[in-house]
Amino acid sequence: MGCSEVDASTAADALLSADVRGVDSHGVARLSGYVRLWEVKRVNATPFIRVIHETPSTGVVDGDSGLGLVVAPFAMEQAIQKARQVGSGWVSVQNSNHFGIAGHHAMMALPHDMIGIAMTNASPLVAPTFSKEKLLGTNPIAVAIPAGIEPPFVADFATTTAANGKLEILQRKNQPVPDGWVQTEQGLPSSNAHELKEGGALLPLGSDREHSSHKGYMLGSIVDLFSGVLSGANYGPWVPPFPAYIPMPDQMPGKGIGHFFGAMRIDAFRPAEAFKKDMDQWIRRFRSAIPVAGQPSVLVPGDPEREIAAQRMQEGIPVLDAVLKDLQSLGDRFSLAL
Repeated sequence: MGCSEVDASTAADALLSADVRGVDSHGVARLSGYVRLWEVKRVNATPFIRVIHETPSTGVVDGDSGLGLVVAPFAMEQAIQKARQVGSGWVSVQNSNHFGIAGHHAMMALPHDMIGIAMTNASPLVAPTFSKEKLLGTNPIAVAIPAGIEPPFVADFATTTAANGKLEILQRKNQPVPDGWVQTEQGLPSSNAHELKEGGALLPLGSDREHSSHKGYMLGSIVDLFSGVLSGANYGPWVPPFPAYIPMPDQMPGKGIGHFFGAMRIDAFRPAEAFKKDMDQWIRRFRSAIPVAGQPSVLVPGDPEREIAAQRMQEGIPVLDAVLKDLQSLGDRFSLAL
């Protein structure tokens, strides 16, 4: 596409981190989507990414319409540098694009004995509680916390019942979606994996009011406000859609997609080694919780991805036929052998 070698490598790392950790919806399966955005000039392959406003502990980054896979690591590094200087760093981002999995960026803080936080708003695919309109994205939140001997705590989750990427996987497999994932254009429950293409919407975490979907709605709103309103990016129904064929919204109030990142130095609160020792104890105690009948064990956030990563580093990453065809088409498009 014309990216520099450094940016291409950074983007590849972000996509591979998703595939290795088992988040197949946000790995190489997304590659053709990024190319299509570049073809319609919504992604700038050679962006001038810069800080446009800052204080010692905060900053705003303009991504110059670059790949979010490249813009996000730049911004997270800014947050880490600020935390190194003053204890914590908080950076919002405007004028960016889809940034892959949030956990990849939050985990950048771990080698520095810091807690990392990453979130982003996204294409409006989600209907708030009681709404037929799609006003929010899947708006993920990731928090990465270092431990000592134990692996780190890594929570990385969409604020919807299911991420759109999981819906896309079921579409490729031609399978129905579970109850509570989507609703029809009229707000009725649906199991159709293609419901979004027919005017339907994803549902907030909780699915319906009786199961506390208002809490998922609130979480998604917080991400949108931190990522979009605070940075000067677009928000709500004006966030640019990921599919390149969908027209951009009218009268957009900001620039591109927005992200928000945080880094907090552990020793800004207490000695890092003492904290990590307590984290180890916390993790071990939760893993040793007595499981309900029929369940093997209680998991700590990050365990499933870590286990899948260990397996895939040994056995390789499975690729769906539909994704393989996409990669073959990209190879033909750019005269590259797969």
